[in-house]
Amino acid sequence: MSSLKKKVVIVGGGITGLAAAYKLDKEYKRKGTDIDITLIESSHRLGGKIHTVHKDGFVVEKGPDSFLERKKSMSRLIQEVGLADRLVPNSTGQAFILMNDKLHPMPGGAIMGIPTQIKPFMSTDLVSMTGKLRAAADFVLPRSKGADDQALGTFFRRRLGNEIVENLIEPLLSGIYAGDIDQISLKSTFPQFYQLEQEHRSLIAGIKKTTPAPQMDRNGNKKKKSMFLTLTSGLQSLVDTLEEKLAEATILKGVKIESIDHASSGAYSLKMNNGEFLEADSIIFAVPHLAAHAIFYKKNLLSQFKDVPATSVATVAMAFPKDAVTQVLDGTGFVVSRNSDYTITACTWTHNKWPHTVPEGKVLLRCYVGRAGDEAVVDLADDQIEAIVLDDLNKIMKVEAKPDWTIVTRWIDSMPQYTVGHKERLNNIRKELQSTFPGVYLAGGSYDGIGLPDCIDQGEKAANDVLDYLIHDR
Repeated sequence: MSSLKKKVVIVGGGITGLAAAYKLDKEYKRKGTDIDITLIESSHRLGGKIHTVHKDGFVVEKGPDSFLERKKSMSRLIQEVGLADRLVPNSTGQAFILMNDKLHPMPGGAIMGIPTQIKPFMSTDLVSMTGKLRAAADFVLPRSKGADDQALGTFFRRRLGNEIVENLIEPLLSGIYAGDIDQISLKSTFPQFYQLEQEHRSLIAGIKKTTPAPQMDRNGNKKKKSMFLTLTSGLQSLVDTLEEKLAEATILKGVKIESIDHASSGAYSLKMNNGEFLEADSIIFAVPHLAAHAIFYKKNLLSQFKDVPATSVATVAMAFPKDAVTQVLDGTGFVVSRNSDYTITACTWTHNKWPHTVPEGKVLLRCYVGRAGDEAVVDLADDQIEAIVLDDLNKIMKVEAKPDWTIVTRWIDSMPQYTVGHKERLNNIRKELQSTFPGVYLAGGSYDGIGLPDCIDQGEKAANDVLDYLIHDR
């Protein structure tokens, strides 16, 4: 790298952009490299979908409420910035699936809805005996032929049958992606299931052979392992801490990038919606694919992104006195089968799952609405959404009073759909981008994983790509 200070611009102040900026800042300080970092966010706050509200003693997440413990990058970053003492696992408990107006316990041993233990699977009412026998065909069916991408629904229906997919697998996957599993790419979401099938022929057998044995307590009973972690102070505290750590970077909020061009200096020129321009030697676009397409479309780049769907969803957090909500089962919440006549797609009994977020004597229910093909509810007024959610809840439990308060949060076009062929399209787009704008990178939930740790991984990789580019290619 030359002695001249290099300018790096990161567009997008969600967790991906923050992780990229923090990584660059850390490497800058460690290696003594001369980098000027500018982070641009179009809204007036950082964090993207991470947004915590503290209200009346409650800690309410308007977006994601946790992250997977097994994906280590998020907890590592939390430890690096000094928040490790606030990490807390979820309270373990029974999860349910709502089907035919009844809450059915998730069968023990089910992994993403895929049965791995015979006894709990045979005793569940979620699947008929015919459906159970069909699922057993997984042990004798041949492997999928070829390595081309396929829809999750196609793969799982072939291996396990329609009932397992519709009543066990689809409700869980829809809760993650808010999408249509008959359109979502297997290769881009759960490639490990394809690999298990290829290596073991049977998907169920492959999962059983590769899943670690459960830990046992002193009495010889299986320990229930917490799968998720969060911060007692709310996930927003990570965002706030990262912003504080970036004191030497320039952070611009409420500013939108409109276009990109080659500058006469050999760098890049970014036009902002306030009429000003920024120059950059390297750029990370940590924005959703539709926003990236809007910036590049005049250059006839990223055109494939305009046809990639994104689903709108809403979260509905409702606080109640404890005695106002009865017939709540001992568990963490439920997801809803598409075969059920409900608008909500899931509900978390937050006071059970995350006890630290709720004051004594109170209940917090967090419901979700909106998914692919059923998004109109997201556009309704807050009081209409609240009424619909309460009506759904009263079909399966008793809510005997209006909530003390409700927080409705809409996430418009926020859930990118990794449709079949996603990886191939993304590879082609990146090759095209690097050919025309070398040193410009894409990262974030629209590309290589939607979970918080996935976004951090992408931000850090993009930061490393920027450093390599500045050192070796300029």
